[in-house]
Amino acid sequence: MDAVKIIECPRDAWQGLQDVIPADYKAEYLKELVLAGFKHIDAVSFVSPKHVKQMADSEEVMAKFNAALPTGIDPPEIIGIVVNEKGLERALATPGVTAIGYPYSISAYFRRANANMSRGESRALVETLNKESKAAGRGAVIYISMAFGNPYDEPWGQELVEETLEWLKDIRVRTVSLADTAGNATPQIVSEVFQRANEHVAGMELGTHLHSRPEDAEAKILAAYQAGCRRFDGALTGLGGCPFAGDELVGNIRTEDILSAVRKAGGDPGLDESRLEKVFAMTNDIRMKYAHAPIAS
Repeated sequence: MDAVKIIECPRDAWQGLQDVIPADYKAEYLKELVLAGFKHIDAVSFVSPKHVKQMADSEEVMAKFNAALPTGIDPPEIIGIVVNEKGLERALATPGVTAIGYPYSISAYFRRANANMSRGESRALVETLNKESKAAGRGAVIYISMAFGNPYDEPWGQELVEETLEWLKDIRVRTVSLADTAGNATPQIVSEVFQRANEHVAGMELGTHLHSRPEDAEAKILAAYQAGCRRFDGALTGLGGCPFAGDELVGNIRTEDILSAVRKAGGDPGLDESRLEKVFAMTNDIRMKYAHAPIAS
């Protein structure tokens, strides 16, 4: 069975919620994810609290999480998302953040909406992030936003993704995730983009961060897997998504769907679902108290 890397994304699940989850609860949730077997967690972001108030306490959350993690437990990979140099400085100064993530958009409109940067400014930040992360002994994860389509009436084509991958390879970025930011992808597009992307990523780990309506999720996951993807981002119960992308019905891919689809395809996601009961209950608690959403079945 092929090993598959699952990246659990509470940061993406929580960032758009209007009611702020207490830092103690966030830290406890991250600890329970680790105890449930998750080794890779997109946990926090270092962005303006004016725009994403849910993430204003990232340093506090990480301090509480570090203190709560039982001795003898291997610390997980913790990804902290940044969108500018100030955020990068904060992330690198935060103990426990082991990888820095940045959403590089091939959409000019979304780049401005999400990070208020030109293409040149964004690329300069990626190069700085990659160098400083390596110098600090941290990893770097670059997400290519709008990798599967663009809803903003701008030019889009797979050649934009391929050119971006070649640039990232040239500057020695080692981990890249193709993001379906606005949920535009179809299974066919996912398959085609991955098949062509594979020609440009020698020496790189290529993953995907999909958003989808629930009924379309499995087909997209299987399309990516069959095209060679072995790194998947998800969120338990499918909570959340990008608060700047629009359609509220297009959320994160449910981690449960990734686990099911990967196993169906013959892959090994490396997680024992019998250990997820407590963290699944906590996720539903967050849905009710802070997202005001129905309990996920």
